[in-house]
Amino acid sequence: MNIKHIVKRDGTYQEFNAQKITNAMAKAFVEVKKEGFEADLEKAAELVKAHLNEFEGNSIDIEKVQDLAVDALLDVDRKVGLAYATYREAHNKDREFKKNFMDAVGSVYVATDRSNANVLNGPMAKMLQAGGVATKAFNLEHVIPAEFAQEHKNGGIHIHDMDFYGFTINCSQIPVERLFETGFNTGHGFTRPPKRIGTAVALACILIQASQNDFYGGQSIPHIDRIMGKFCGKDVSDEEIHQAAQALVYNLNTMHSRAGSQIPFSSLNFGLETSEGARRWTRALLEEYEKGLGHGENPIFPNLLFQVKAGVSRHPGDPNYDLFKLAMRVTARRMNPTYIFMDSEVNRPYDSVEYMGCRTRVIGNVNGPETSVGRGNLFFVTMNLPRLGILASKEGGSKEEKISRFFNLLDKEIDLCERHLMDRYRYVCEHIRVKDMPFVMGEHLYMGSENLRPEDSIEQAIRNGSISMGFIGLAETLVALIGKHHGESEEAEALGLKIVARMHNAMEEMTRKTHLNFSLFATPAEGLAGRFTAIDRKKFGEIPGVTDREYYTNSCHVPVYYKTSHFHKMEVEGKFHKYCTAGHIAYVEFDAPPANNLMALEKILNHMADSNIGYAGINFPIDFCDNCGYQGVIADEVCPVCGTTGHIHRIRRVTGYFSELQNMNDGKMAEVRDRTSAHTF
Repeated sequence: MNIKHIVKRDGTYQEFNAQKITNAMAKAFVEVKKEGFEADLEKAAELVKAHLNEFEGNSIDIEKVQDLAVDALLDVDRKVGLAYATYREAHNKDREFKKNFMDAVGSVYVATDRSNANVLNGPMAKMLQAGGVATKAFNLEHVIPAEFAQEHKNGGIHIHDMDFYGFTINCSQIPVERLFETGFNTGHGFTRPPKRIGTAVALACILIQASQNDFYGGQSIPHIDRIMGKFCGKDVSDEEIHQAAQALVYNLNTMHSRAGSQIPFSSLNFGLETSEGARRWTRALLEEYEKGLGHGENPIFPNLLFQVKAGVSRHPGDPNYDLFKLAMRVTARRMNPTYIFMDSEVNRPYDSVEYMGCRTRVIGNVNGPETSVGRGNLFFVTMNLPRLGILASKEGGSKEEKISRFFNLLDKEIDLCERHLMDRYRYVCEHIRVKDMPFVMGEHLYMGSENLRPEDSIEQAIRNGSISMGFIGLAETLVALIGKHHGESEEAEALGLKIVARMHNAMEEMTRKTHLNFSLFATPAEGLAGRFTAIDRKKFGEIPGVTDREYYTNSCHVPVYYKTSHFHKMEVEGKFHKYCTAGHIAYVEFDAPPANNLMALEKILNHMADSNIGYAGINFPIDFCDNCGYQGVIADEVCPVCGTTGHIHRIRRVTGYFSELQNMNDGKMAEVRDRTSAHTF
């Protein structure tokens, strides 16, 4: 035998000792309680030795040695061999988990995780991320059933927010109106109902911050115009209202939750109230948001969502049409508000529908009132739709055969997603008590929590929330199946609608079966944009129109790089919104702020409303210099006004919320680069 050294897993060399192999195999015999195994052990050792004698070279990898030991034991005694192989696999898995865990924690010391573009790069942020990667790794290996965990690792699905798995739930529309009437307790004393607009704004900010600490997702206030309008009577000056609105914008851009690492993801819904007080508040909020922050910087939060409805605000002569015009003016400069179209097919059945700024929508309810207030999304999982298209096409055959294989694969993946979501729901119900969400559940912010005690499960409340299956990359899926996406082919559009309807109908059936609120989500895919693509490119190679970019197209959007008119893009995407009842959004891209083209902006928004769009936003670059306050499209890193460098900030919309461009992950940055003015009028 020429072997002198064994190469360990860390690449280091150790003196080779054949007796260690024999000792390890002996432990396997003892493990299965086999008596009188000496002869079998000797036989196995001889088999290993024979193979080692044939080995060329003076060093050997430890994994190779263990392979030889497993083979020898299987030849001598299959039961012992299987026991040894099982032990080895478990040991390797534990070792891999520890390595991945340490690598993940170590990466936090290098750079802030860019899966969330609004996490700050400070010590508390890094501490939060270190805890996040620890719990995420633990949950993936030890909490989530292996079938679902493996599909996540393989890139077939994406289990969102695994760091909070079993700790809390996603988001909420805060019942501020009720809490203002009764007061509330944040754990450090009870607040009295507010009497002035300034106090009301201060308490609203406290509610958002306190609520955010109980959730991992965003927080929203429904019909804030009605709420604040009650404090804007004739005895209140315009100056006082404007100061309160300014305080709201400033506070929601500066206060932090989650140990100081992140500004709360806040959204404000308004536009339907026509009382004079509500109108005064809405005007003040829009005008203060338009001014920006202290140096004119674009606010990141709150996300403003203006509800558009015929007879209320959409047309000249409507009582809030002037506010709609003002909202458009603010949008043209600040990219906010975004717009909820109440007359769309998906929103029309309800008096009022509120969204989260990320696009999340919760309204239908089989367990209680159909309202957004006091409810939210619980959690969701996203399906890698292009993966199914690639697999269905790999075997070749006719177009019909590919499509048939695709739907078979889709049904199986839907089933897996449904079972995962039910498993997560049961886990949350078993592990989260009212006392674990002390403010939201303890103060009864969530519908159904009114009679719960601290030790009770939160199940009675969260039955009113929504559980969602999401998807990404419809465009790439269609290209994989028939060579064109839904923006460039009526055939592809029809197939795309059939696919999305199939997923929607499956969620409707799950609602009937479980009496829980299942719904289909057009996933924002902030951190997921590039993950699926990278995995699939490595697995299947570069496929034109499918895996040849750094990201898959967001949900059911027409690709940002495809040259078509704004109007055609809206007409296509609007057909999908009625199926994505858990949330959706449509965008129109401008090269620059359309402040001087408000007629075009109104024309586009009206076309969105006519195209059955449920929720939409207007995108354009926002660059500003924080040294002199100049805002415009800045081509390089030098301010064209003050001439300084290093002060340029670039704001872009990622999923629904704003983020600074430099904080985005590679996939989203690639998408931003691909956004063009190709979409014409």
